[in-house]
Amino acid sequence: MVNKILDLARSQIGTTEFPPNSNNVKYNTAYYGGKVNNPDLHWCAVFIWWLFRELGISKLYYGGGKTAYVPTLLGWARQEGLVVDEPRAGDLVCFDFRGNGKAGHIGLCEHYDGQYVTTIDGNTGVGNEANGGAVMARRRHRKYILAVIRPCYEEVEDMTDEKFDEMMQRWMERQAANKPTAVWQKEGLARAKEAGVTDGSRPMALCTRLEAAMMAANAKK
Repeated sequence: MVNKILDLARSQIGTTEFPPNSNNVKYNTAYYGGKVNNPDLHWCAVFIWWLFRELGISKLYYGGGKTAYVPTLLGWARQEGLVVDEPRAGDLVCFDFRGNGKAGHIGLCEHYDGQYVTTIDGNTGVGNEANGGAVMARRRHRKYILAVIRPCYEEVEDMTDEKFDEMMQRWMERQAANKPTAVWQKEGLARAKEAGVTDGSRPMALCTRLEAAMMAANAKK
């Protein structure tokens, strides 16, 4: 999913608002339900919201809600335990360009080398980092990073046969490790062992057709 959201973000590079300083751009159109012409409707967070929406993973952005205000998004992320120390690809990087301790801009992390972070941002520009009117890839020093949000992409990762098999194997191992707790379970297992129907191992695990056939045969002896 990280690759998908990065690919989508890259495909948007070069998109600009028109006319300039109007904030009239397709991301705001989707967010507000129509074209806008308002200098206060900044759209860096809206761009991130749009990316998650387009991929059908809106629940990873503000719990499926809507906010165009970066501090609000960051506050939610802190409550959810999604804030991490350093960025990696797919993270949401909150920037403080004014040095006032307030998140004034947000972008999608593409790369981080320990000193500089490259993000794909909405409403940025060469002349104005936080309100430049374009989607661009920007490289900035880490000193501007205020916080990093890590969405739970693993919750929506595509399920492959291999992942399903691994998940089922772990579940079966947990089940097999369980022991009978009710009196009737313990007594019934003891009688079955005494009758030679089962050896008593893995009493809470799933039973294959072969195992069921063998236990049925033992019961007839």
